[in-house]
Amino acid sequence: MRVLITGAGGFVGNHLAAHLGQAQADARLFATTLFESETVHPAISENRVIDLKDLRRVHDLLDDCRPDAIYHLAAQAFVPRSFEDPWETLENNILSQLNIIRACLELKLRPRILIVSSAEIYGQVSSDQLPLDENCAIRPTNPYSVSKVAQDMLGLQYYLSHDLPIMRARPFNHIGPGQNDRFVAPAFAMQIAGIEEGQREAVINVGNLAARRDFTDVRDIVRAYRLIVEKGRPGEAYNVASGVARSIGRLLENLLGLSEIDIEVRVDPARLRPVDVPEIRGDSGKLRRDTGWQPSLSFETTLNDVLADCRRRGQQG
Repeated sequence: MRVLITGAGGFVGNHLAAHLGQAQADARLFATTLFESETVHPAISENRVIDLKDLRRVHDLLDDCRPDAIYHLAAQAFVPRSFEDPWETLENNILSQLNIIRACLELKLRPRILIVSSAEIYGQVSSDQLPLDENCAIRPTNPYSVSKVAQDMLGLQYYLSHDLPIMRARPFNHIGPGQNDRFVAPAFAMQIAGIEEGQREAVINVGNLAARRDFTDVRDIVRAYRLIVEKGRPGEAYNVASGVARSIGRLLENLLGLSEIDIEVRVDPARLRPVDVPEIRGDSGKLRRDTGWQPSLSFETTLNDVLADCRRRGQQG
């Protein structure tokens, strides 16, 4: 079996390659990254540094590797950045996916394709709509989520118009070791690690602590992705969620409880989003019914691993 992972140098891509390397030991894993500086997991057989917005290069890539399955992870995924430069996010996320689909059609390839959308597409919701299932209305609240709506709907459109075996994953918040510290859990954990090393004052800068999010360990997320590709129904969208909403404040409290230092918490207005949904919680019932997936790692285990990873990163400089 030949598998292509786009965005393999990223947080999720590295975890997916590690998981597939164990779960599908006989598979040959191909990958793409955008920059030479990005590293990929040793399970990857071949990596191409490529801008997926270039259709000809995408065509050549797929013609060479001719995958049986494609995990399309490559995207600009940082919501604040999408407000700073909306078109960069829209162009990157939509055009890259469209080129992969077009190249498959031109080459008459029919790999099982996983499009990674996002729970951000559900946008502003009220408490009586929770938990969110795949039939909930789409109401994006930021340019990133608009790009994910487009990716999601393009996946559905090409399934309906060309019968391509495309599945769509809608992951809710995922956290775990290796995540960029622009995101909430490692942002807190890196500050804690720096305080423990005496590199900064004993103060944590925070945004909105009241927001409640549905967090799932990235290692459970990538296992869900594999199961969707293996067992999911083409044309379907699948929420990937724990079904439990936890506040950012609780996440911080748990991390602080793993440190022996007394740390002050301060609100930083620069960390507040222009639009912030009070609570998000997902219903992954369809995923569980179709694939048998369920989360296996506890929230506490995940946060312990995140902080341990950030401590290592801090010590490495």
